[in-house]
Amino acid sequence: MSSVLEIKDLHVSVETEQGEKQILKGVDLTVKQGETHAIMGPNGSGKSTLAYAIAGHPRYEVTGGSILLDGEEVLDMGVDERAQAGLFLAMQYPVEIPGVTNANFLRTAKTAIDGEAPAIRSWMKDVKEAMQNLRMDESFASRNVNEGFSGGEKKRNEILQLELLKPKFAVLDETDSGLDVDALKVVSEGVNRAKANTGLGVLLITHYTRILRYIRPDFVHVFVNGRVAEEGGPELAERLEEEGYDRFLQSA
Repeated sequence: MSSVLEIKDLHVSVETEQGEKQILKGVDLTVKQGETHAIMGPNGSGKSTLAYAIAGHPRYEVTGGSILLDGEEVLDMGVDERAQAGLFLAMQYPVEIPGVTNANFLRTAKTAIDGEAPAIRSWMKDVKEAMQNLRMDESFASRNVNEGFSGGEKKRNEILQLELLKPKFAVLDETDSGLDVDALKVVSEGVNRAKANTGLGVLLITHYTRILRYIRPDFVHVFVNGRVAEEGGPELAERLEEEGYDRFLQSA
C-alpha cells in the first residue's frame, strides 16, 4: 500500500524582531507516493515555511492543524523520527558540517534510518554509482559535508543523499536556485531517478517554471499570503510563466 502525506488546516507562526508573525493561515494538501506536487508563489508566500514545518524546524511554531504520514501525527515526532519515518528535506541553503566526511555522514544516516549499518562493499558501490550519475568526483566522498562546495555542488550533494537514503517523501526547497542549466538538468535527473526507483512522493517548492521542464508535476499549488490560492495541473505552471503572480497578489 502506498504512503500518504496529509497536511490539514496547517497554521504556522515564526518569531520575528517585531514579535510573532503568522505565515501559514490554513493549508490543506495531500501527497501520495509516486506523485509530484509543485508549490509555487511569490516571495514571502509561505512556501519555505511549509517545508520547515514538515521537517520540524524549531523556529517555526505550528499553531493549528496537523501533518499526518500514513495516519501518524508527524508533529508529535522529533526531527530524527521524521527522517526515520520517511521524510526528507533538501534545503535551499545546505549547511556545512566541518569535521564530518560525506562518506561517514551518509553511512551514519543510512544506519539511523534502516536500524542497521549497510554492508560496506555494496554500500560503497551504491555511493560511487550515485555520485557518477550526479557527475560528482569521487573525491567528494572524503571531503567534509558541503565544506568549500559551490552552490551547485551542495545541491548535487542533497540529491545524492536523497538517492541513497530512499525516503517516502522528499520536500525540495528551491533546489533549482543558483543552478546553471547543466547542473539543473543533472539534479533534476537525480530526482526523477529516485522517484522511478522508489515511488518517491515529491513536494517541489520553486519560484520558477524552468525546473518543471525537467521534473514534470502532476499537480501545481499556488501559495499567496500563507494560503493555497489556486490548484491545477501542469498547465497552471505554464500560465504562471506567461502571467506571473500579479493577478493573485491583486486579489489578495
